[in-house]
Amino acid sequence: MSISLTVNTTLYQTDAAPETPLLWVLRDELGLTGTKFGCGVAACGACTVHIDGQAVRSCQVQLGDVWGAVTTIEGLGGQTALQAAWERHQVAQCGYCQSGQIMQAADLLANNPTPTDDDIDAAMGGNLCRCGTYSAIRAAIHDAAKAGAGQ
Repeated sequence: MSISLTVNTTLYQTDAAPETPLLWVLRDELGLTGTKFGCGVAACGACTVHIDGQAVRSCQVQLGDVWGAVTTIEGLGGQTALQAAWERHQVAQCGYCQSGQIMQAADLLANNPTPTDDDIDAAMGGNLCRCGTYSAIRAAIHDAAKAGAGQ
């Protein structure tokens, strides 16, 4: 049975089983490797994507349960204000978690264009960074908010 899936505005057909985690469909079937595998239990945020504009952990969403259009880090498009702020604040160290961090931050700014430190901490709390760049992440989100990234 073929399943239809819209990812980054492109319609795909896949023969993957409905219980296959979305993460593996994105990476293995569609070749969108910007979304990373971290833990497999939705505890680290490395696999964060948007479904209908909502940040979700793709390791825990089964293909058959996808309820809308999927956006991955590749689908954010060119150099966004958020990505530019990430570079200005030199957020990335090893870089592994960064696509998930940016996807979570993009969801935050879309829903709260002027977040406080507490708002950022609450929204980003489920995204782990092994390098500990949390203060740089917060600064970059504030910077992107000032640039109007959430509008």
